[in-house]
Amino acid sequence: MLSDAQWADLEPLVEACRPKAKTPPQDLQRTLSAILWRHQNGAKWRAIPEELGPWWRAAQIFIRWSRAGVWERLLHLVQERGVQLGMVFLDGTNVRAHQKAAGAAKRGDLQPSETLVKLLAARVAGMAPRLA
Repeated sequence: MLSDAQWADLEPLVEACRPKAKTPPQDLQRTLSAILWRHQNGAKWRAIPEELGPWWRAAQIFIRWSRAGVWERLLHLVQERGVQLGMVFLDGTNVRAHQKAAGAAKRGDLQPSETLVKLLAARVAGMAPRLA
């Protein structure tokens, strides 16, 4: 999903925002592609294609970075660089909620981070060259 040119633009921003650990994440370009793919398609974590790496790694990094505020910092940096945001629409008329869905936020709720990743995914999609 992320081309090498797109990754070249995003990598310094990601490195500036991500938490520093003893061991850096393995194949971060592929893992971020998996996270962006999941949020663009609205799929479950386990539905991530195998070529984008293990689903659990993408889910783990997404959750850790959400709690650390990485997605918010990354979105602000991308916006400062002036990457054009594409428009994304979701028709929810036929989406059914679970019978126990009450809408209450749970402890450690990641809803704002998921929204930010969707915006970031739209910006990455906007970076792709347009087909004539």
